[in-house]
Amino acid sequence: MTVLGPLGFTAPWLLLGLLALPVLWVILRAVPPAPIRRLFPGVVLLLGLKDDDQVTDRTPWWLLLLRLLAVAAVIIGLAGPILNPEDEADAAGTGPLLVVMDASWSSAADWRARQVALDALLSRAEREARPVAVLRLTEPEVPQFQQAAVLRARLSGLQPEPWEPGEADVARALSMLPAGDFDSYWMSDGLARDSRDPLLNALMDHGQVTVFESPRNLTALLPPAFADGHVQLTARRLHAGAEREVSIAAHGLDPAGNPTVLVRAPLTFAEGAAEGALDLSLPAELRARITRFEIDGARSAGAVSLPDDSLRRREVALIAGNENREGLELLSPLYYLHKALEEDVDLLDGALTEVLPANPDVIVLADVATLGPKEQEGVAAWLEKGGTLLRFAGPRLAASDVSRDREDPLMPVRLRAGGRSVGGAMSWGEPKSLAPFPAGSPFEGLAVPEDVTVTSQIMAQPDPTLAERVIAQLSDGTPLVTRKRVGQGQVVLFHVTANAEWSSLPLSGLFVQMLERLAISAMPAAPEPEELAGTIWQPIRVLDGFGAVVDAGTLPGVPGEALLTADLGPELRPGLYQGEERSLARNVVTADRVLQPATWPDTVPVEGLTRPQETPLAGWLLALAIALLLADVIASLALSGRLRGARASAAAVLLALALGPLAAPGTAQAQGESSTPPTETDAFAEAATAEVTLAHVVTGDAQLDDLAQNGLRGLSETLYYRTSVEPAEPMAVNLESDELAFFPLLYWPITPSQPTPSPAAYAKLNEYLRSGGMILFDTRDADVAGFGAASPEGRKLRELAAPLDIPPLEPLPQDHVLTRTFYLLQDFPGRYTSRDVWVEAAPPDAELVEGMPFRNLNDNVTPVVIGGNDWAGAWAVDNRGNPQVRIGSGFAGERQREIAYRFGVNLVMHVLTGNYKSDQVHVPALLDRLGQ
Repeated sequence: MTVLGPLGFTAPWLLLGLLALPVLWVILRAVPPAPIRRLFPGVVLLLGLKDDDQVTDRTPWWLLLLRLLAVAAVIIGLAGPILNPEDEADAAGTGPLLVVMDASWSSAADWRARQVALDALLSRAEREARPVAVLRLTEPEVPQFQQAAVLRARLSGLQPEPWEPGEADVARALSMLPAGDFDSYWMSDGLARDSRDPLLNALMDHGQVTVFESPRNLTALLPPAFADGHVQLTARRLHAGAEREVSIAAHGLDPAGNPTVLVRAPLTFAEGAAEGALDLSLPAELRARITRFEIDGARSAGAVSLPDDSLRRREVALIAGNENREGLELLSPLYYLHKALEEDVDLLDGALTEVLPANPDVIVLADVATLGPKEQEGVAAWLEKGGTLLRFAGPRLAASDVSRDREDPLMPVRLRAGGRSVGGAMSWGEPKSLAPFPAGSPFEGLAVPEDVTVTSQIMAQPDPTLAERVIAQLSDGTPLVTRKRVGQGQVVLFHVTANAEWSSLPLSGLFVQMLERLAISAMPAAPEPEELAGTIWQPIRVLDGFGAVVDAGTLPGVPGEALLTADLGPELRPGLYQGEERSLARNVVTADRVLQPATWPDTVPVEGLTRPQETPLAGWLLALAIALLLADVIASLALSGRLRGARASAAAVLLALALGPLAAPGTAQAQGESSTPPTETDAFAEAATAEVTLAHVVTGDAQLDDLAQNGLRGLSETLYYRTSVEPAEPMAVNLESDELAFFPLLYWPITPSQPTPSPAAYAKLNEYLRSGGMILFDTRDADVAGFGAASPEGRKLRELAAPLDIPPLEPLPQDHVLTRTFYLLQDFPGRYTSRDVWVEAAPPDAELVEGMPFRNLNDNVTPVVIGGNDWAGAWAVDNRGNPQVRIGSGFAGERQREIAYRFGVNLVMHVLTGNYKSDQVHVPALLDRLGQ
């Protein structure tokens, strides 16, 4: 290849054809010999005649230049021009090429740039007929050298893995290296690893090695911790430098079970620091719904951290059979449980049917004997999903027939029949002490105080399963605590009371320790690997290389001893694993992982991913030559006077068709090569202006934004079926970057936490309002704020609306045109039915004409409508067209939804047609409809 500045040519000898262009110019410009003059008398008859078709005696210079340019474009195109060719002095060689890719999680953030760089390497290798092989260190396979074109077709199948190459992976890759000489391109992830050196030395023995490495400053998130009532998050970066702030998002499920961002907070790296920390104070209910923490915009598995059960305080519901002791706290069945648990868990009080929907971790029934059928069904379903039911005996249970003849599903054992009193169940002359806890019991290893004694208890009925269910017993061998598994949960019964009436156990520290061992008061600390030996942990959710959480599907279980110590890989993927009693998260980056940048020998050249990529130009030049030749044909016809009427139109169409493909691909390529998308694209403008399009303002709350989108879609469908308006799919609008003039109506739901627009955004909003646009502000609080007087949404609305150029407002009057634009309305409900809706105030001179029911309000469209009825919630439909949000009950709720749709139709028709319905010409028809 011959390189001339930024251009290279694969067949430079063809450029010699350019030397013939001057000769061609002379030939085309040559004047033919002068004609011989002869006198002919008949010519006198032609004198004075004018010939409309004139032919020039020589070719115009600009037409000759056009032809020469076409020939030059053909010659240069056939010479194989390439823009930004790689200097042959920098090329690795001409033999086989081995591409080595770390392909780890730290490569994912700029994976697209790596694919572009790899495609350029393969393109050059294809031109040079070099065989190429790819070796991925995260999942090495024997490299097979093949044509570069074959590998280019498979580039999209190459994806990063959510782990790093381990020593075993590198050793396996080292053993797979092909024999003979070959050059290597190592696409590094930028992280230092000791296992890299042997492979690098081996590659250098085979040929020249070039490294591609990204200049991006890698950022990773460590596993979350919970201490002192705070969620503690720590992030690390590869290169310590200037102060930098990243955004941490806590993803989880909203109360309706939909994925959303629950919390977003900034984490700051101090100048010169490689580590930053963030403490989040979150309610227990919110912590329980968090499924992952993520660094916004990082797109890497290392920037995602999955929490497990150790993150949150447990929720325990306490329910007693009878607490009416007239102020005798020490005799309350729940007093000692409150004292033992209140510092470590979140306690829930209430009836059983009230706490079950909250899905607590543990439900404690203190001397509760009989449950209703609905309660039993709810508790059984909750147990199957992993709940723990902790029961204590007492007089009520002793006097009942629960679990006597047959084992109750919510009891661990059958109980021995006896009298209706405590003494009828069992009495001793002397209190009994506790026996040492047996091996295999969750209480194994706990010291038994000598002063802990039992005076009464409920006896278990002997049967074949009793021995395996006893986890604590008295010195005479009678069961004290029994347990059985129910689905993924468990039922535990203390055969004594939860207070000190039957034993001194609740008065001792042993009681608190036993609750801890049962994982009642707190989750166990992180287990040691030897504690997990012999167990199998099933993956529930795993991460891919880009940090996306995916369902584990049919992935096999992982041995417990390998879960915490083995290197991540195809058999142990980062994710959330479920055991018998708890879940454990295996994250990509551990607490002891320190990010160090990779260092390379001075003899190994290191290139970035931002170097200009090679671009072949032959196709473009040949297309240009065809367009120039077509223009030459049209120009020749025009000069000869033959291009008139329909011929001129056809020529213009042909020229446009020839030049169109020449320009369009270039535009597409420029967009495809752009590293950052434009803030406003032609596609956005075309989508917004193809049909009438409704839009909503993006608030940053994913759930609310989805609801607004679905609400406007439901309103658009209603408009389509009931009116002549045929709206397109609604669009979300970013006030900072998107153009607003395309949309007749903006729906703006208000949340207390949404960001305040910038001054530039307010300038666009004011211009939008002044040019005839309408904004529907919806506080979604049933107008309890009275237009911004009390609620958080109302106060936020006042803050957002202060910089806007909004005219004076008034409550929507009965004769406003919105009450009759399409439907005749008196109320304007959404999910809520508040009557207060605010619009632009009528002009002072708007008077009621005698005999007319409406004032003459034929002014401009009101620029804002303000209310709090949550109209989007009433309009919202799912993908099947069914209502997404329930309103009221029965016919009344559906009637309210219908009126909400009618208000939406009136609103859109008002903004599209103005106040023409206030013209007096409509009054007779309106009076007829009103029955007046």
